[in-house]
Order: sequence, then C-alpha cells, then structure tokens
Amino acid sequence: MSSSSSCQPKTLRIGIIGFGPFAQFLAKTMMKQGHCIHVTSRSDYSELCTDLGILFFRDMGAFLESDNEVIMISTSILSLSQVVESIPFNCLKRPTLFVDVLSVKEHPKDVLLRMMPRECDLLCTHPMFGPESGKDGWEDLTFMYDMVRIRDQPLCSSFLHIFSSEGCKMLEMTCEKHDRLAAQSQFLTHTIGRILSEMEVEPTPIDTKGFQKLVQVKESSVKDSFDLFSGLFIHNRFARQQMKNLEVALEKTKEKLQERSKELQDPIISKF
Repeated sequence: MSSSSSCQPKTLRIGIIGFGPFAQFLAKTMMKQGHCIHVTSRSDYSELCTDLGILFFRDMGAFLESDNEVIMISTSILSLSQVVESIPFNCLKRPTLFVDVLSVKEHPKDVLLRMMPRECDLLCTHPMFGPESGKDGWEDLTFMYDMVRIRDQPLCSSFLHIFSSEGCKMLEMTCEKHDRLAAQSQFLTHTIGRILSEMEVEPTPIDTKGFQKLVQVKESSVKDSFDLFSGLFIHNRFARQQMKNLEVALEKTKEKLQERSKELQDPIISKF
C-alpha cells in the first residue's frame, strides 16, 4: 500500500496513551483536522486537556470503553512494556487499530504483537520530527510507517492521511530496517551530542561553522531526556554495534595521529 494521500479524509476517534510533549504536539494537529481525541496517562493532564478541549481519563478501563477507533501509544521507550502489560484489553468495545509513535520500532512491534488481542490491527510508525522541527508545519518532514498487521485498510489509510495531508514524506519501511538505519543516524547523533555535553563544549569567540554545528548537535541532544537516549540504546539491537564502531573509530584515529607524530618528530625540536 502506498501513502494515504489519495484516500478521503475521515474524522477519527483517536485515543492516546501517554500525553507528554510529543503526544501533545501531535494531538494539536489532529484536533485541527477535526479528529476526536481521548487521552489517558500516568501523569494528571486533566487541566491541560480541559484547556485543549480533550477528554482525559484517569482510569484505563474507562478510556478503553470510550469507543476509540485508533489507540496511539506515546509512552517512553523504557516504560512501554509496563504500560502495555497494564492495559485491560478486555475492555475494548471493538477491534482497534493500535499505533505506536516511539523512536525505536522492533521493540514496540514485539511487545504489542505479544500482548494485544489478535483481532486488533497494528501500525508501527515514527514521525521523524518533533515540536521544534515541526513547529512551522510538517511539510516535507518524514513519516516512517510499517503496516505490521492491517486488515481494516480504510481505517489505516485514514490515520496515515493525518500525516500525508500535512505534506509529510510518507516512507513505508520495515521495523527492522528502521532500527538499523536509526542506529546509524539518530542514535549516533544523540551519542555524539552526549559526549560533547560530557566534555562541556561551549561556543567560543573563534568558532568555525563546523564547530557551531557541533554545539547545535550537543544542545539539541541534551534537550531530550536521558531516558530517551538510553531507550534508543537498550531497545535498538543495532545500537550496541554502533557504539562499538564509534569506540573502534576513535582508537584508530588516535593511533593514526600517534604514528604521524612519530614520523614527523624533529630530533632538534624534541630536545626542547
């Protein structure tokens, strides 16, 4: 199936589990499009939801009984298993499309396929943007998705239309391929940023353009929680190899510098 840009828009009843900043960011566009949003979360977002015109449920059972067509899971990576285990799936009133929006893909796919009812569909996604990069709209921003188990094609297409209609680049990809590529890009970027943060790298009066970009990488990485960073490592099986590759590359670079230093060592200068 291609992206949903050709399907007719349909107003959806979307339930969201986990209502942190990223879910709030997505929900605002969904509401702008006319979709009905229900929310449940471990933290109390009742006041915020009231301000946004969203129905907030403290009780997970009541949330599941509110007849959502789609349930979007937007928890932290580290808490996903615990949250899914706590879901009373028997309260569902209908076969439901479950959608995850986590930054790793194989982990939520495995957890949800193992725990959710077989009659429910599963769409694994990763919007490759957030509140900062998407603050001026989603045009040309990438939305990755994997239709893991889809029998209700019109419902799946209607959900994907939320993103395609905003101008996202719709990229269909397996969860495995996503995690392999994300380890080379997202995880590596976060790792470099965290290393620069540990080094307490700061702007200087003589910054080059390249160094300015490194500072931006550091500042962007530390804006995200350490839980997110550790989740990218713990629950992406390809991340460990990238960490090893980084360590090996650093050692090789040091060895090359040491060898060149020996080659160019001036016996006269070395006396001083």
